[in-house]
Amino acid sequence: MTPIPNSQFPIPNSQLENPNITWAVTFVNELARAGLTAVCIAPGSRSTPLTLAFDAHPDIKVYLHLDERSAAFFALGLALESDRPVALVCTSGTATANFYPAIIEAHMSQVPLLVLSTDRPPELRHSGANQTIDQVKMFGDHVLWAVDMDVPTAGASELALRNVRTTAVRAYATANGLRKGPVQVNFPFRKPLEPDSNQLAVNGYQLAVGAQTVIERGEVMPSRGQLAFLQEVIGQYERGLIVCGPRCPGGGFAEAVARLAQASGYPLVADPLSGVRFGGWVSAADEQTAVIGSYETVLAGNRNPWGHPDVVIRFGQVPTSKWLNDYLNNAHPAHLVHVRENGVWADDSHRVTTFLQANETAVCTQLAAQLPKRRPTTWLKTIAESERRHWAALRPLLAEPFFDATVVAEVVRLLPRNGRLIMGNSLPIRHLDQFGQPHNRRLHVFGNRGASGIDGNVSTALGIATLSGAPTVLVVGDITFYHDLNGLLAVRQHGLDNVTIVLLNNNGGGIFNRLPVASIEPPFTDLFTTPHGLDFAPVVGMYGLGYTQANTHEAFVAALQTAVAEPGARVIEVRTNGRFDEARRREVVRLVNERV
Repeated sequence: MTPIPNSQFPIPNSQLENPNITWAVTFVNELARAGLTAVCIAPGSRSTPLTLAFDAHPDIKVYLHLDERSAAFFALGLALESDRPVALVCTSGTATANFYPAIIEAHMSQVPLLVLSTDRPPELRHSGANQTIDQVKMFGDHVLWAVDMDVPTAGASELALRNVRTTAVRAYATANGLRKGPVQVNFPFRKPLEPDSNQLAVNGYQLAVGAQTVIERGEVMPSRGQLAFLQEVIGQYERGLIVCGPRCPGGGFAEAVARLAQASGYPLVADPLSGVRFGGWVSAADEQTAVIGSYETVLAGNRNPWGHPDVVIRFGQVPTSKWLNDYLNNAHPAHLVHVRENGVWADDSHRVTTFLQANETAVCTQLAAQLPKRRPTTWLKTIAESERRHWAALRPLLAEPFFDATVVAEVVRLLPRNGRLIMGNSLPIRHLDQFGQPHNRRLHVFGNRGASGIDGNVSTALGIATLSGAPTVLVVGDITFYHDLNGLLAVRQHGLDNVTIVLLNNNGGGIFNRLPVASIEPPFTDLFTTPHGLDFAPVVGMYGLGYTQANTHEAFVAALQTAVAEPGARVIEVRTNGRFDEARRREVVRLVNERV
């Protein structure tokens, strides 16, 4: 790791006027030298020292948001897009508590965040002081590390200042470690919070760079024994599956796992959030590569046209698909191997027989190079043919009549290469899983599936759009959209002109139509689907976004084609009927399986 240069940002010594500013500037400077480039700040008083220190630093971009919950999810989006830590700052009290949902998601999805909470000093805690709550380790086990800093004092020792510096570097490295995630550093500040005179002026400081602490981490490479074990297992069994769940590694992993599929002759089952379903490897020159996306329909109702695999090799988190998970749970393979470098367990059925903590890309690359290439087997041909026939049967059924799944399929078809696609939880991600056909156009797909909450989905998407600069489409339901209307402020604050929100409005919680409770009326409609009758157009206009309503197939395609081709920030609302949508989805599943 190459340290970021100081960029002439001052590191104050312990003799300057306000110790709060001294400590804040020292901490921020060390974060920048460790690699931090972005911070999301929700305004407040107690956070003044950190806010001013970040604002003064030339190497850190400040993103402001008025709502703490939306700010935290916006930071989550920045971290998802960049795959590097993003800092969060807010004032004391419930402001910090509003970060909690995003922190939980970051922890569950292994997304690096630096939560810099600011606090009252110890003498005001448990005293009834205004805007004072217990913030020490308030996020419990949902952070990888929690630190309560000392109160800055004038004339602090060099040891105390070195502790400030190394804590910053350690916090960044922990958030960005082998197992990435959120870290909390809590700063108690006594008044006065503002600097004296020109304390933040660059030329007003004595630079005292000194020796810098650098923390580097390597990769966990597979051992010869691990590779030999996998080679033996694959050589012994022809009937195998490679399953890529959400949050597989980036970089060259997708190409590497495709090469492993080619060499092993195992079909590659790709969750839409794996980073493997959409890209050039899908149509590799070697016809033996079979990227499978039809499983949610083909395996529905515990159907099993494939037969059972003898070997399953898994990467990433637990797959989104209910029916794929049921299929894997009932398969009882001789070997179910999960490869995950960060060591985080992701097997809710507890069927894994071997867990390998090793770099996934290295495992795939080295194993593919060692395996003798297997000729296409009956197993591979059966599943690949099932995949081909499934999509051929499905496509005309999505065209007419128009329903919500058609919208998702058209987004996948029309989003340009390297576009960003963010799927809201509940129905949208499930529709993408079931109706998003694998293809060779590279798409970057995101979703908050760590905790699968509907809070903050809009803000996460806007964070991704801010850094990517690429055409970005968020597909979201009406209840999820309602939960994060405050997040729309980021569009105007950060000048976003590359984002389209596709709003699937079925006037309530349409996902509940899939549950047995849907047959119990009258409580079902009032207490589960909760129809709201809201008109979103005025709210969208208030935040300065364009608005289009498209309730037919032709109108939606035209609106989306314009949206991805022209700069702007807009909402395309599609009003549907939740009961009809679910009935049509079930009918489509039945018809496809009859034809396949």
